Amino acid sequence: MSVFQKLVLASGSPRRIEILQQAGIEPDRIFPVNVDESPLRAEHPRSLAKRLSREKADKASEALKQEMEGSEPYVLAADTVVAVGRRILPKTELLDEASNSLRLLSGRSHRVFTGVCLVTPGGKVRQRLVETRVRFKRLSREELESYLASGEWRGKAGGYAIQGLAGSFVIKLVGSYTCVVGLPLYETVGLLSGEGFKVHFNWLSGSGGN
Repeated sequence: MSVFQKLVLASGSPRRIEILQQAGIEPDRIFPVNVDESPLRAEHPRSLAKRLSREKADKASEALKQEMEGSEPYVLAADTVVAVGRRILPKTELLDEASNSLRLLSGRSHRVFTGVCLVTPGGKVRQRLVETRVRFKRLSREELESYLASGEWRGKAGGYAIQGLAGSFVIKLVGSYTCVVGLPLYETVGLLSGEGFKVHFNWLSGSGGN
């Protein structure tokens, strides 16, 4: 990474780090922040994803101002929301939550919204919202119980991780695969390069993604 640019990822998600690395981008720092992710009354899923990504980016930027005096980084944050219609599914932490979410997704289509927010060294805020439609097969009792036993659902929006075992449930996907994983790559790279971040720096030195 160039000494003239610093990128902070306001997330501890290994999948988001991997997506950036896929494009040859290595965050200088991983700085996860906690915000209240509860939807507001009657809040639309797309609005929630956009709002939370902004709140995470703002919170990280404020904390880093005090900590990194004299060094202004790019701060990148994201939030992913899974919804059936206007019904927002939780980031599942309990077995019952995961079971209920997967039963709801079984045999039907749902939408995944990922909001991405970038705060530049100059304090400008840039956002993108990406929507992807996913259709699941009808899950058998054995498939449901086996997936729940795997524990892969824990902490995942909608109770599943498409890059893992649940990828075998997907009949059809319309839109961005990386949006469903947690960070839409095309839009994220566009945000960074549009604000002067040298996305291809590591490509030139032969130290890009694997």
